[in-house]
Amino acid sequence: MLTGSGAPALRAVARAVVRAAGVLAGTAVVVFAATATLPADAIAVRAGGRVDPAELDGLRAAAGLDRPLPERFLRWAGGLLTGDPGRSLVTGREVAEVVAERAGTTTALVLASLAVAAPVAAVLAHRRGAAPAAIGSAVPPVVTAIGLATLLAGVLHWVPPVSLLPVGASAWTRPDLLVLPVLALALPTGAYAAGQLRGAVEDVAARPFVHDAVLRGVPRHVVALRYVGPFVAAPALRVLAVTAGGLIAGSTIVETLFGIAGLGELLVGAVATRDVPVVSAVALLAAAVVVAGTLLADVVAALVARR
Repeated sequence: MLTGSGAPALRAVARAVVRAAGVLAGTAVVVFAATATLPADAIAVRAGGRVDPAELDGLRAAAGLDRPLPERFLRWAGGLLTGDPGRSLVTGREVAEVVAERAGTTTALVLASLAVAAPVAAVLAHRRGAAPAAIGSAVPPVVTAIGLATLLAGVLHWVPPVSLLPVGASAWTRPDLLVLPVLALALPTGAYAAGQLRGAVEDVAARPFVHDAVLRGVPRHVVALRYVGPFVAAPALRVLAVTAGGLIAGSTIVETLFGIAGLGELLVGAVATRDVPVVSAVALLAAAVVVAGTLLADVVAALVARR
């Protein structure tokens, strides 16, 4: 049995795990309900009015769309727990296979965007005045994308105007094709993250031990990393988790604009064809990234509090 200073930290971690599991379960319910209530369905979209009602009912029954919503949810949730998110209603392929085929490209895009957004957020969060972060986060990604494409591709001719990565191709083989989409995602994301972290950074910077370090002549970067960094690690991880999930969702715009065959482009196509299993899988994946990152942040916060 754990006693002493380790027990509160362990209890905090256990509560964080339970809370994360509950949030993920609730998210699964919301995602399924939202996708299941889309107007029309995949069978009707595919038929396009060319199939008589009796045959349409038969196709719906074959796809399991005639069953009550709670029963469909339980079957879907049971499949998720066993690692089987079902089959696409449009192509008939395994959803896991379809998502895995696109996940590599979006993962590369998100990781590269986070690598650029993190230093942007760190710089803006430590700047005096909130105007740069507020202005940067207020600009929609589509406006940023168009502006960057006009400048870097249209005027300076530094990068291609579109990416056109084929399905399944590795994005790392053509890093020049990632420049525009990465910047279009990273700059607004970095500004948003800076706005979220600014309050925590200012609170820690106002503490006596930070003032003491500054008066002793400790370099600013050492103060930021050694004295401020540990205390903003937990909120920074929470912001990182939210922005990572937001980048997966926000990639729909960027991937469509620049012709990238990733999860965002897959989600847009799945919504258009009412392919509910694919829509649910992509949406739940983005939510799982946020929940996992937030759980990690809660664990870090518990360990920092113990110190």
